[in-house]
Amino acid sequence: MTSARDNETLTSVGPGTPMGELMRRYWVPAALSSEVTKDGDPLRLKLLCEDLIAFRDSSGRVGVMDHRCPHRCASLFFGRNEEGGIRCVYHGWKFDVDGNCTDMANVPPHQDFKHKVHAKAYRAEERAGLIWVYMGDQARVPALPDLEVLQLDADAVGIDVFQRECNWLQALEGDIDTSHVDFLHGGTRTVDDFPPDDPRRYGAIHRDPEYTIAETDWGTMYGAHRPADQGRRYWRVAHFLFPFWTMTPAGVFDTYIHARAWVPMDDHHTMGFGLSKKGSRLTAIGNAKQGIALHVEERLPNTTDRFGRWRFAANARNDYRIDRAAQQSQIYSGITGITLQDQAMTESMGEVVDRSLEHLAPSDRMIAVTRRRLLFAAQALQKDAVAPPGADEPGVFHGARGGYYLAPENAEWQDFYKERLTSVRRQASSAAAAE
Repeated sequence: MTSARDNETLTSVGPGTPMGELMRRYWVPAALSSEVTKDGDPLRLKLLCEDLIAFRDSSGRVGVMDHRCPHRCASLFFGRNEEGGIRCVYHGWKFDVDGNCTDMANVPPHQDFKHKVHAKAYRAEERAGLIWVYMGDQARVPALPDLEVLQLDADAVGIDVFQRECNWLQALEGDIDTSHVDFLHGGTRTVDDFPPDDPRRYGAIHRDPEYTIAETDWGTMYGAHRPADQGRRYWRVAHFLFPFWTMTPAGVFDTYIHARAWVPMDDHHTMGFGLSKKGSRLTAIGNAKQGIALHVEERLPNTTDRFGRWRFAANARNDYRIDRAAQQSQIYSGITGITLQDQAMTESMGEVVDRSLEHLAPSDRMIAVTRRRLLFAAQALQKDAVAPPGADEPGVFHGARGGYYLAPENAEWQDFYKERLTSVRRQASSAAAAE
């Protein structure tokens, strides 16, 4: 059981909170690059409980800063994005992407003090079709995390973005809980729904996997395993990577390159950014009537408010369009789509789940170990200024990949994982060199 005090530490991400300060040691995905255009409309952002704006200046550079003009605190969302900066429409003060005041239009030249005024701005970079923001010490900005998917060409990366109305941690924990897959997503599937050579058939036979858990340089990992035939075991390997990344076992290990960030907008809203190599995503088994399609495409139109982006049309206000008749015969949950099924469960817990009410089982060991790792890291940073995992060494993240495979029954799971990862990367490198 997680105490109320620990739960607050884990879930609160505002400035000055232990978890908020931890997250400010990492780059944060904030928006699609396509959401801001040269000299176009500013974009409202909510990140780690801070109200920000993003804009792209005349030369194509992206600026991310506090939405309040340093003059009289009017919102720069209403500003004019023109000639290399954002100009407040209240009194004409102008700021570049670094927050420097470049013009005090309402102040006589001999009284100008723009060199003393600076808007609160954060370093921004673009990679893989996303705008990334670093909200920590601007004098000590690390490199972007060395996630495998970020090593791909941008046009080879598919992006899925959606908003969830709940705390970041309960959204993330759904990704490191594998046993729910064969209930919530595949409860109506049987072994006959899979080809004979598809190892996922063993999930339909054995819905109660056993787990092995390990702490890693990048966070935590689990191997969920089930008996298979011919002296083998079916493994699903997944990861939590600091501070809010997951790699799920939703695809074939040898080809599935992906990562998902659960970015806290505030304590009650989360933005999911899924990055994956195009063509390597999960191929669903069954059909739409079984409710196991991977993605729900229908979104509400984006609006300009801070929580107006990337929302599903099926949501809590219409009970996620649950079909009770289908629930009785075709769809285990009555809700169509894997992403939406997860959405319904995590949002149904409330904005911030009361973890003191939980009764964790052996199948929740990954969740328990990950919470403990997060708590220890946040406390070590707060008390002793110990950098959290990967914050200053982004290369450690390259050691992680999620997916499923068959392994010899007696193989040591971490050794086999490392050997398999080394082998598939070597093969991929050789194939790329031969092209």
